[in-house]
Amino acid sequence: MTEFLPISTGFVWPLAVAIAWVLGEIVHRSTNLPRISVYSLTGVVLSYAQTGMLPRPSEGEITLIANMAFGLILFEFAYRINLRWLRLNWWLAASGLAESVATFVLVYIVVGMFGITGLPGLLIAALAVSTSPAEVLRVVNEQRSSGQVTERVLHLAALNCLFAVFIFNLIVGLWSFQHSGSVWSAVSNSLLVLAASGALGVAFGYAVPVLLRKLGILAQDATLAFSIAVILLAALAQAFKISPILATLGFGLMVRHRREALSPAQRNFGALGDLLTVLLFVFIGASLAWPSIVAGADIALALLGARFLSKLAGATLFARFSGTTWRKGLLTGVAMSPMSVLVIGLMVQTRSMGIDLMDQLAPLATATLLLAIFGPVLTQLALKFAGETSEPQEK
Repeated sequence: MTEFLPISTGFVWPLAVAIAWVLGEIVHRSTNLPRISVYSLTGVVLSYAQTGMLPRPSEGEITLIANMAFGLILFEFAYRINLRWLRLNWWLAASGLAESVATFVLVYIVVGMFGITGLPGLLIAALAVSTSPAEVLRVVNEQRSSGQVTERVLHLAALNCLFAVFIFNLIVGLWSFQHSGSVWSAVSNSLLVLAASGALGVAFGYAVPVLLRKLGILAQDATLAFSIAVILLAALAQAFKISPILATLGFGLMVRHRREALSPAQRNFGALGDLLTVLLFVFIGASLAWPSIVAGADIALALLGARFLSKLAGATLFARFSGTTWRKGLLTGVAMSPMSVLVIGLMVQTRSMGIDLMDQLAPLATATLLLAIFGPVLTQLALKFAGETSEPQEK
């Protein structure tokens, strides 16, 4: 499509963001569906593999901007995680670990029934564990949700995320070793990536609050200062080919752990965060190619069924032990449906290492598309049934 338009490829991404935002507002106001579902679907329709308006997301600087957008969300998400609560309520932490392991094992068994075994099956299983912080936090903020189910979803999503990133990088390291025969290549693509990413995030978590305190602005509006820090961190992570996901999570967790007060910071990082969120979800949709989506449809449905069942069972079975009701445990499991942004983020990370796995993991494309659209809807419904939303009336 772009060859018939008298515009440069540098213009099509802003145009796609504008289209997605308008459609998101129209659909949300008329149906109350999450805006991010519309953003992702718009990206799918406009992508290189469908209408061809957008180039491949791996081309140009758009990947860096998407990583920055994801970094802002991950920082805010990590800052909301109370590690002390997980230590005190160890049943909640145990439920997150048990559910993660169960999801990994069950999904691997299911895809193995379709002939996907070995490293591809392990990678799919690892990615299926993840509950994407981006969709969950966006729905929570959009619905102004608060309460027991909301907090449990956020904390369990964090545990899922850390488990998925850790296992995924180990498997990528094994993949590198099998294809290159180099032990150094395997270690540098797995353990060193994990260590360097975490160390960079922790370093920012120590240094940035100290700098802001010396400048005398930590107690003022922290939105701009931490936005710049997160954007710089994401850029550094991409430049050094380490994980921006783990780095920004570590940054947010360290700031929270040191009990730095960020209450003046705006929800979603204000207008900047809202703008980048639209671009991020368009980017996610544009990363998916229709041929891969069709090719993996049957396996993806079985994969999603196994994933949904294990998360539902894990959150429900541990509900009473961790101090809540069976009903709230069930709703927590439903709310943990989204996974798309984290999956694409990890796939983009491996591409930067010279490893392109998307074509070999076709079922993930279908699962990612379905959950990019329906995952936020399920999270929204679960929070509403829990009575924890207070979205303002649209005018």
